[in-house]
Amino acid sequence: MNKTLYLLWFSDVFILTGFGLISPIMAIFIMKDITGGTIFAAGIASALFLSVKALIQIPFSRYIDSHERKVMWLLIGTFLIATVPFQYLLAKNIIAIYIAQIVYGIGAGLAASTWLSLWSTHLDKNHEGFEWSLYSATVGLGTGLSAFFGGALATYIGFRYTIIIMGVLSVGGFLVLLYLENDTYAAKIDEMQYHKRHKLGHNHHR
Repeated sequence: MNKTLYLLWFSDVFILTGFGLISPIMAIFIMKDITGGTIFAAGIASALFLSVKALIQIPFSRYIDSHERKVMWLLIGTFLIATVPFQYLLAKNIIAIYIAQIVYGIGAGLAASTWLSLWSTHLDKNHEGFEWSLYSATVGLGTGLSAFFGGALATYIGFRYTIIIMGVLSVGGFLVLLYLENDTYAAKIDEMQYHKRHKLGHNHHR
């Protein structure tokens, strides 16, 4: 697995594990700690995230396929996602949760399209199945364990500290991607130099 895939993989593990701490018990958090929080409100919050993500992801994926600066958009989307736990932390009423879910949907819509594009284009030839399976298995294991620990943490130390841990992990996932931009830029320079040398050699032999 090349360095770009490692960075994309680690970033997702951090972020999905972080959100996995609270996602299974989000409805309980809304009902217990948020003014105006009900089961119906929790359903609206979930629907807002999923709907906004879907509405942005499909048209944005068409845009990103024909443009460069994929890493920039991935960073923007992931940054928005990383702010969501802190919005949860500061939320006092259900409207604030709805706004956080909309921001989450926007960030996820931007990040998902660019993440998938970068991952797909950097897969190692003849190892595509293994690399996808390794990603799926580790992320699945991480989110499964985080659901268990999220419930335990919320029970014994409270939602506030659970969300703080979620926020720290999400910021960690964003910071990992900063290395991706440097690595991608360096890879472009190396590719340009390679093609330049190849062209000079080709012209020389002609």
